[in-house]
Amino acid sequence: MEDVLDEDLYRRTKQLLEPGEIQLNGAVVHTDLGSDEETEMHQATVDVGEIIAEHGDFDPTNTFVYSGTDDTDFASNQHQGLTLDDEEFVWECQQLLREGTFDVVFYYEASADQQAILEDIRDLGFDVTGVEGE
Repeated sequence: MEDVLDEDLYRRTKQLLEPGEIQLNGAVVHTDLGSDEETEMHQATVDVGEIIAEHGDFDPTNTFVYSGTDDTDFASNQHQGLTLDDEEFVWECQQLLREGTFDVVFYYEASADQQAILEDIRDLGFDVTGVEGE
């Protein structure tokens, strides 16, 4: 296991990856973005989503972000990456404000290249903790 920056968040993320219809892995992206940096937070979410799409064998130009603000069944800080053609699941995330800055928890199919995703997120300048499902 790599260095975990937030043990509680790692544990809670791991619990959410328990076996379901599809096998999932996750990434906890730690940012220094506060609640007054909504535009930057949105861009970071899109950028990480594109990385996940690329390493999950999806064309990032054929995906869109479905946001909680679009649906009363979603929280305002919950977003999904879906394909344009058939709205196939690519990723989902929760933006969590913790101690003044956002941590973003992403979930995606376990078939995506986990190590490449984590490396590319780090290349964006974020600290990230990978979480692998069962």
